[in-house]
Amino acid sequence: MSVDSTARIHPSAVVEPGAVIGAGCQIGPFALIGPEVVLGAGVVVKSHAVVTGWTSVGDDTVIFPFACVGEVPQDLKFKGERTRLVVGARCRIREGATLNTGTEGGGGLTQIGDDCLLMTGAHIGHDAIVGNRVILANQVAIAGHCQIGDDVIVGGLSGIHQWVRVGRGAIIGAVTMVTNDVLPYGLVQGPRGELDGLNLVGLKRRGVERADITAMRAGYQMLAQGEGSFLERARRLQDETESAYVREMCDFILSQSDRSFLTPK
Repeated sequence: MSVDSTARIHPSAVVEPGAVIGAGCQIGPFALIGPEVVLGAGVVVKSHAVVTGWTSVGDDTVIFPFACVGEVPQDLKFKGERTRLVVGARCRIREGATLNTGTEGGGGLTQIGDDCLLMTGAHIGHDAIVGNRVILANQVAIAGHCQIGDDVIVGGLSGIHQWVRVGRGAIIGAVTMVTNDVLPYGLVQGPRGELDGLNLVGLKRRGVERADITAMRAGYQMLAQGEGSFLERARRLQDETESAYVREMCDFILSQSDRSFLTPK
């Protein structure tokens, strides 16, 4: 066990031999830190939280009471193989959230980026890859093998089906089930997850230029109403556009996926 001299550990906390506790960490009462856990500088693990498994947590992340970080996957194929969970810096993992390690068949790694907010009861399943600045509202469930891009927001009580990709900057409304890929900057809402336009509010908040937003809106209309199949429209749009944002949308659509796409109405 390696505990930095500046770390503060409550006497009732359990830090198992082999754990690495970084500078300035705070571990609250009745928290459990497993033997293969590495906590970066300034990590706070509040009372009754569990951090276990082969797990690393980035600097200044805060793990709130009763969160469970690094437990084994909820997958009947899992046979105890050694797989990882990596959590980025400055994340907020709120009460009751659960984050699982990966599986051998899924690449062996579950990864969460920097500056994420995982609200009460949020779940991230095995082998999911979550980008930076992602917000999961209360009770959101991200199934195994999902890929969630940077700056995605998922509304409360929503679920993302296994193997689904959600592109950068997309927003998912509350109480929504998403069963197919969501293009970057898409807006999805409704009980069975329909693509209902672009996340224009998010684009404006991030300071995207008006010309790019106009190009994206035109590109979206072409994807919705142009000639040919959805993939054929995406290929044609990719060849014609000069906007990096539109090209990103097209590249996402044309890349390899295990699911089909939510397509524009």
